[in-house]
Amino acid sequence: MKWGAWVLPLFLAISGCASVAEISETLPTMNVISGKKPHEYAQCLSEKLASSRGALQIETHKEDVRVIVPQKFSSGPAAVFDIEHRSGGSSIKLHERISNVPLRPRDVRDAATECISG
Repeated sequence: MKWGAWVLPLFLAISGCASVAEISETLPTMNVISGKKPHEYAQCLSEKLASSRGALQIETHKEDVRVIVPQKFSSGPAAVFDIEHRSGGSSIKLHERISNVPLRPRDVRDAATECISG
């Protein structure tokens, strides 16, 4: 228990704050294609992450969608999904704020994977 008492504050201090633009500039941690339309995929993400992340910010750009996922323990974005329309479905890129930290929460990646076909 003592170990966990100092790990979380240290983790939050190291991770810092990042803007949507900064997160979007990082290499994607996931780059996949889904048979779902962009709005269907965004809706699935909203449903899967509602209990752990709350309301997601969804921005529409013509047929494309950007989904901004809030952080769990502090303010600001944790991840950005860029979902582009393609014939027969969508192309999905996930950019995560702390993509180089191996102990990051897995709920975003799990939801992203589950929504691809399910």
